[in-house]
Order: sequence, then C-alpha cells, then structure tokens
Amino acid sequence: MRPLHGGDLTAATAVFGTSEMGWLDVSTGINPIPYQVDQHTALNWERLPTDGDVFELIAAARDYYGIPKSAEVLAAPGTQSIIQWLPRIRKLSTVNIVGPTYGEHAHCWRANGHRVKETTEIKQADVVIVVNPNNPTGRRFDPKLLHSIAQHQAANDGWLIVDEAFADVDPKVSSIEFAGTPGLIILKSIGKFFGLAGARVGFAVADKDVTAELKSALGPWAVSGPAIAAAKAALLDFDWQDDALARMERDADRLDGILTGAGLEVLGGTPLFRLAETPNAADIQQNLGEKGVLVRAFEAHPNWLRFGLPGRESDWQRLEAVL
Repeated sequence: MRPLHGGDLTAATAVFGTSEMGWLDVSTGINPIPYQVDQHTALNWERLPTDGDVFELIAAARDYYGIPKSAEVLAAPGTQSIIQWLPRIRKLSTVNIVGPTYGEHAHCWRANGHRVKETTEIKQADVVIVVNPNNPTGRRFDPKLLHSIAQHQAANDGWLIVDEAFADVDPKVSSIEFAGTPGLIILKSIGKFFGLAGARVGFAVADKDVTAELKSALGPWAVSGPAIAAAKAALLDFDWQDDALARMERDADRLDGILTGAGLEVLGGTPLFRLAETPNAADIQQNLGEKGVLVRAFEAHPNWLRFGLPGRESDWQRLEAVL
C-alpha cells in the first residue's frame, strides 16, 4: 500500500466534509508563501525544452546549492521520480532506512524486490538512506559523519542516499560539500522551501555513473519548459531566499507558541513544519478537520501531529482559534 501524504484536500473533504470557510491546509511542509513566478517566466509552453535550458537550470542549482565541480547533477521531474528510479537501477540489495521518515523511500525499494529494514540509527547495508533534516521529526545528522559513511559504502560497492528536501532551511546540515564522493547520492527539491511543489523539479547530485543511469531512465525532456524557467528564476533570486528564510524562522517560533499554548508538546521539526505530541492527537485532528483545518497524523505514531506554517495572518488567527 502506498504511504499516505499530506495536502490531499479531496480525501480530506471525503472524510470531514466541506468547510464553510474553505480549507486551511497545514498538513504539508511546503512554504505557504511561495516564490512568485511572473507571467514572463512561465511562458515556455510553445516549444520543447532544449539542452541549453537544462544546462542553465543545472548551473543555477550549482550556484544556489554550492555543488562542487567534481559532482554531476541531474534535473528530474521532482525528487519523487528519482526515489522511484533508484531502486530500479540498483541490483537487489539490503536497504536500511533511518526512520521514522518519508514513507516513499521504503515503499519504492520494497516494491522493486529489495530487502528493506527501517532502523532508528544508521546501520550497515548495501544501501543506506537518510533524510536530513528528517521529516517529520526534524532530526539532524552531521554531514562529516555521513561523508565517512559514504566512503565506507563506496568501498563496499554500496550507496548512501541523503534526501535533503528540507535542507534549504538549515544549510549547515547539507552534505553538498562532499558531493561527488563515490557512493553518495544527494537529493534536492525546490518544492518545499520555494513553495513550488507543483512545478515538480528536483535534482540528484552524485557521481557520473549514477546520474548517467538516471538520465537514461528518465528520457528526454524530463522537466517541462515552464518548470525549468520557474525553478531557475527561484534559484537565482538570492534576496527572496534570504527574506523567506528569516520569515520562516520567525513563523516557526510563532507556531511553537501556539502549539504549546494549546497544551501540545513540540518534539522538533524544521522552520517549515513542527512535530507535536499529545495523547489527544486523534481528537484534535478530528476537531480541526471538522472545522476545515487539515493537519498531518501518523498511523504508526498515534500521539503525533505535524503542523506546517500558515500563510496569511487570517490563517494564523484561525489556527490558533480552533486549537
């Protein structure tokens, strides 16, 4: 069974009904005040994207993430597509995933016949997968430790996959300075920090053997022209990035205050989401849902709720009022 995800308002409406005020969706870790793609940037519908377009997108990604020249970069239609393809290009392997974490990793490797185990700590296997910072707990891993693990993996024909979908909001945890190390595969996404989840743009940063296989698997025109233009503009807008990060850090503190004020314990998270614990999680989720506020619950951890950031001031007031 495919893992559940946040943001499915169709499913939420089927469960809770329609709210008179409309949905306030705080069930994802997506920036609620996204990068604004102007009309000129998005007008790339009439032609196929060229190799030059992709080269410019990758150059912008190299600049923004600080990717060393020794590493190869593949642009893909979202990191989810990379997560689905990596198990297909890898021989059957033992896979250890540090969890609890994003469920698609385990699902995709199991679906392709690999032997998968979810562990609470990093343990030796043919393939080791770490989400850094982790979703939903916010747990951080030292990039120097991950580099040493990647070197050990490479010496044993193994992989270390580091999913950095949320590292934009905490760049010091990124392993990007070690990109190009054999056996190290880093995943990057513009969907979370930039709020452009619908553009479906992600990157695999790895050695040339891995990126070449992924490129062959994805085929030509993997990323659409409008998505390339939108992502490139966002990656090059450093002023917007600085302002957005400062706002998210303030908003995360504000959200912590609202959650603790309502009697929930904040366990962790990132500036884009907070993980809270309460023995009344199921009742709170139900109550919020009936009032048109969607939060993320976890079947395996029934006392947990994840809250993304509200966007407008009216959204903040609404969340605080219903809590």
